[in-house]
Amino acid sequence: MSHRIKFQTPKSPRNKSTTNFHNKAKQSKFHLEKSNPRMEEEQQNLNYWGSTPEEEYYHLQGIKSTKSYYTSPRGLSLFTRSWLPINTPPRGIICMVHGYGNDISWTFQATPIFLAQMGFACFALDIQGHGRSHGGLKAYVPDVDLVVEDCLSFFNSVKQDPLFDDGLPCFLYGESMGGAICLLIHLAQPRGFDGAILVAPMCKISDKVKPRWPIPQILTFLARFFPTLPIVPTEDLLYKSIKVEEKKIIANRNPMRYRGKPRLGTVVELLRVTDYLSKKLCDVSIPFIVLHGSADVVTDPNVSRALYEEAKSVDKTIKIYDGMMHSLLFGETDENIEIVRMDILTWLSDRCRGRH
Repeated sequence: MSHRIKFQTPKSPRNKSTTNFHNKAKQSKFHLEKSNPRMEEEQQNLNYWGSTPEEEYYHLQGIKSTKSYYTSPRGLSLFTRSWLPINTPPRGIICMVHGYGNDISWTFQATPIFLAQMGFACFALDIQGHGRSHGGLKAYVPDVDLVVEDCLSFFNSVKQDPLFDDGLPCFLYGESMGGAICLLIHLAQPRGFDGAILVAPMCKISDKVKPRWPIPQILTFLARFFPTLPIVPTEDLLYKSIKVEEKKIIANRNPMRYRGKPRLGTVVELLRVTDYLSKKLCDVSIPFIVLHGSADVVTDPNVSRALYEEAKSVDKTIKIYDGMMHSLLFGETDENIEIVRMDILTWLSDRCRGRH
């Protein structure tokens, strides 16, 4: 049974509160660095959309949201959020994983807010070493397999919530490194989810940002002795990910964003994971849509093509967007973001038929 969906987006960056935010973000470097304590406190209270308080903003968007801490089986206290439809039962559950150096409280929120408006219950957590979660140094992820276990534990607890109907479809969603983690979750629990949305998944680190030989071999050796050392020579990926200049300013104002060099142990672990995934693409059986920009220099769109070709999934879809960069759902123009959102929404709606 088909159904019509009214397309709605969270208020664009042109609304009043975000315009004020843009104006503040364009202050001179001197003013940003020399701000007084009161100004710093005000900046911490800002969100990517502007100065509107969270609860008020969610209400304006027609959704509700919660935040809390979840204790994983290994004892880590992980920060979580939910974004839920208000007026209708959820059509499905979406379990979301952010990318490297990012978190779930800044621009990442734009997508689950939109999906909640469209009737989906969305849940996400800050993984170890990221955002507001506890568990060691910022951006230090020594063992991705343990992160997969953290995510599985939290997402399974969500699925078992008695508030949700039995049989409600449940999907994975991952951006960049989060896309790789979603694939690892699927490989660890092949029948655990009904589908996956993979946005520029980090199944391989692009050769355009990966250090050249013999640096990786040297770094691997050093990581045995200094795994937490932040010395991997690479540029800030934010500026290689986002196309729209004004949005670079907003993304850079994220108070939780990791700004240091990648840590040796994290990079070696990500190289291990992406090498493993590139050899396991043929074992992927989950229904999925993979979305990638042709101009992405952070993760390789050719590996997404390989995933589509090699996966044994019967239900699989690929979208390569000409000229788009790594940050498909925030860093592009609003028109491009709407194209990507509609592709995701169409894919989800086709797999949730009969649920309004």
